[in-house]
Amino acid sequence: MMMRKGLRLRSITMVMLMAVLVWSVTLETCIARRGRHWRHNHRSSSDLSDSLSSKKPKSHGNSHHNSHNNNNNHHQKSKPKPKPKQKTPPKADDNNSPVISPPPKVQPPSLPPLKGSQVFNVMNFGAKGDGKCDDTKAFEAAWAAACKVEASMMTVPPEYTFLVGPISFSGPYCQANIVFQLDGTIIAPTDSKSWGKGLMWWLEFTKLKGIKVQGKGVIDGRGSGWWQQDYPFIDGETKLIVPLNNSVHQNPPMPERSELDWKMPSIKPTALRFYGSIGVEVSGITIQNSPQCHLKFDNCIDVEVHDMSVSSPGDSPNTDGIHLQNSRDVLIHSTTLACGDDCISIQTGCSNVFVHNVNCGPGHGISIGSLGKDSTKACVSNITVRDVAMHNTMTGVRIKTWQGGVGSVKGILFSNIQLNEVQLPIVIDQFYCDHSKCKNQTSAVAVEGVTYERIKGTYTVKPVHFACSDNFPCVDVQLSAIELKPVQEKYHMSDPFCWQTFGELNTPTLPPIDCLQIGKPARNRVQSDHDVC
Repeated sequence: MMMRKGLRLRSITMVMLMAVLVWSVTLETCIARRGRHWRHNHRSSSDLSDSLSSKKPKSHGNSHHNSHNNNNNHHQKSKPKPKPKQKTPPKADDNNSPVISPPPKVQPPSLPPLKGSQVFNVMNFGAKGDGKCDDTKAFEAAWAAACKVEASMMTVPPEYTFLVGPISFSGPYCQANIVFQLDGTIIAPTDSKSWGKGLMWWLEFTKLKGIKVQGKGVIDGRGSGWWQQDYPFIDGETKLIVPLNNSVHQNPPMPERSELDWKMPSIKPTALRFYGSIGVEVSGITIQNSPQCHLKFDNCIDVEVHDMSVSSPGDSPNTDGIHLQNSRDVLIHSTTLACGDDCISIQTGCSNVFVHNVNCGPGHGISIGSLGKDSTKACVSNITVRDVAMHNTMTGVRIKTWQGGVGSVKGILFSNIQLNEVQLPIVIDQFYCDHSKCKNQTSAVAVEGVTYERIKGTYTVKPVHFACSDNFPCVDVQLSAIELKPVQEKYHMSDPFCWQTFGELNTPTLPPIDCLQIGKPARNRVQSDHDVC
């Protein structure tokens, strides 16, 4: 009896133990399943922060994914395949619980712009390039994008023609070393509405550092509609050119008026202008038919122009090839310039200018000036022009100043200039006047230290014309290896002329320039401190 009770008690105990065991296993499984689900959707922000802070660099991209699929430390040894749903970040639930999402792509720290990292094609900003639609806004948008990136490139592709109105590619907040790559053709509008009451420029680059305009493209100002309004155009030296037997017209034939417009504004734009910029380079391009100057630099430092060309008819008025003003450290070389005014014009405020290996013609030669107009002060110094070829130009190398001006021109060298049928090869004119009559005045821009060497070729009117001020004679004018031969064409020819010009004949000249006064003037009026440069 006692044994039966013991067996029964043991049986009951075993059953109870088995029941407890089964219950506990079932409970643990439920808890485990529930735990995995909770971790996937409700992981605390503190746990997330601790997990991110303890990651190794190599496991940065996979640490979140691993934590979603495993609850223990051995998950690093065997990685289960990710579920398709985990490719997109899970959405937060209605309780605004923290969300675990795949790590964002790591952005590098803010660094200076990468050089050469961006190219901005005007076609990608809406330009049509058909020569009819106005592409000005596309050019503005492309520049706005290029402006933000150092050493970027704005491209104007070849085989397209872009109609672009007046536009300024402006700094000073643009990055440095931007390249304007011009391989297509840019044309100016010919309707007066596009110009309003008149503008001084068409395409302008202002307040930039390290700006380059380069390529094989063309800038076409389509200026014939403007030239008509300047007819007849009078240069100050025109009075020296007298035709034989009225065989030629003193003024060139009137240019044909553009059929696209009737009246253009009286203020004429320069085709391409640079203002207030440092480190400017222009190369490769062609600028043609500008309403006025083709290429102008104003208040610029460190300028280089090379391997480019200017092309306009010889009778297009006021169409200087390259115009310099208030600029220094300028290099112009390997360039061909054909226009209706000075191939190169060097104005007040210029210094350290070096011009070499330039072809000039047609045009009015290479000039310093005109200076001192309207009694202004002009300062020009350290100018070298050498290894230049001129053909069929009005003047060769010239200095021209107005009566009444003050200041000085000094430190000038003209060397190895080859001339072919140039009307007036060597000119200093301190009585310059492009009107029919100008008032006589006593003050003048002083001219001193001018050297002419190896000036050779042919002339058709007068070999040398030195007309200097009575009160401020030209001093220290040096002449050597001058060989100029006459070619009888259509004009009365004259001998060399000198007035109040002092200096030295270092070698015999052809023809003899006996009018030059050797030495220095007995008296020379001294400029006031205010007038000295």
